[in-house]
Amino acid sequence: MAEKTFKVTSDAGIHARPATALVNTASKFEADVQLGFNGKNVNLKSIMGVMALGVPQGAEVTISASGVDAEEALDALSDVMKKEELGV
Repeated sequence: MAEKTFKVTSDAGIHARPATALVNTASKFEADVQLGFNGKNVNLKSIMGVMALGVPQGAEVTISASGVDAEEALDALSDVMKKEELGV
């Protein structure tokens, strides 16, 4: 399993547009990809799950992936977090 933690820096937290970018990216991979926040984990391939977390600015989130292309998925999702200026 691959895992990486980010601190959300966007003023709006993880809102609809960047959440969609994360979901679309995660969906390109076979790996099981999870977004963790505040003790809850959701499928990062589910926009409803991601939005339901209500991740605010300053929150720490963890993206984890397991499966054949887990490392590639995590690298791609890290790029989206940086590109969308969501976190570091």
